[in-house]
Amino acid sequence: MRIGLIIIAVILLALLTRLAFVIVPASGVLADLQPVLTDRCEALVVAPGTEDITIHHDAGLAFISTDDRRNGARGAIYALSLDGSQTLREVSGGMPDPFHPHGISLWTGQDGSKRLFVVNHRTPHDHTIEIFDIDSDGALSLAETVTHAVLTSPNDVLAVGPRQFYATNDRAYPTGIMSNLEAYLGLPLASVSYFNGESGRIVADGLAYANGINMSADGGMVYVAEILGRGVRIYDRDVQSGGLRRTRDVSVPTAPDNIEIGEDGALWIGGHPRVFDFVTHSKDENHSAPSHVIRVDPNTGDVTTVLMSLDGELNASSVAAVTENMLLVGAVFDDRILICPRE
Repeated sequence: MRIGLIIIAVILLALLTRLAFVIVPASGVLADLQPVLTDRCEALVVAPGTEDITIHHDAGLAFISTDDRRNGARGAIYALSLDGSQTLREVSGGMPDPFHPHGISLWTGQDGSKRLFVVNHRTPHDHTIEIFDIDSDGALSLAETVTHAVLTSPNDVLAVGPRQFYATNDRAYPTGIMSNLEAYLGLPLASVSYFNGESGRIVADGLAYANGINMSADGGMVYVAEILGRGVRIYDRDVQSGGLRRTRDVSVPTAPDNIEIGEDGALWIGGHPRVFDFVTHSKDENHSAPSHVIRVDPNTGDVTTVLMSLDGELNASSVAAVTENMLLVGAVFDDRILICPRE
């Protein structure tokens, strides 16, 4: 009996220690936040849950992944014209069914052909990567649906070939008590999978809620956002095998979500500076959650805050995509994006 009580006390002490020294700092609850840039931004209504954005520079379009996560309505991919007209149209054409898109990634072939890879949560337990061909006007046509055994909780996707890709598994336990423990204790159980065109395997693990993924222009480095680790992991990539070797981490002052790459190689990241506000916002749309955009130099590790929204201009930012003179910011639940000038 006494030994049992001692064991319970030790476990509780360990849990409290982890909460105090890991979870509280990771949550950002103590951060002093100040608004940045929002007074110069314009909101554009798209559809609920503008979760991911990527730029198709050749066509002058931004692809926007949307899904109504609160009400379960069908999602879609939209194309936004970047010529100043703000022309917006749905381009996924009702395919596939069901369609609940999450992270997206644009792939360019050596011949200039384009494909859009999309994480699709068909059901809470059935996840696929939808691969779309892209017409000259930006319209999408479904080319292929791919799944594999270790695509268990995909959040974001990184296309590296016509049907090859990486995907982050944000959790090891999507449901149940272990899911709660994994989330609230920040347990490093998330992973990255790689599909070589024939089969999938885990190529990186030990992440605390893996989220966005992207790579350098030459394909030699892969970047993975670690929400509960408040950092970006940098991996050397073996182009032939798809293997990843962790080289270093960059700490960031936010819970990083999706990663987009600027033309200068910098990482542009939408994040959640106060995680508990984000969790409350996910349950109550009337509770605001700050939005945070940072620029990270992957070579020096320098981090710059570009945008901070505190008054509901945009809640719970999840992505920041850039052109030469424009910043587009999307959100997990809001029905709009922010269009801001580049500083």
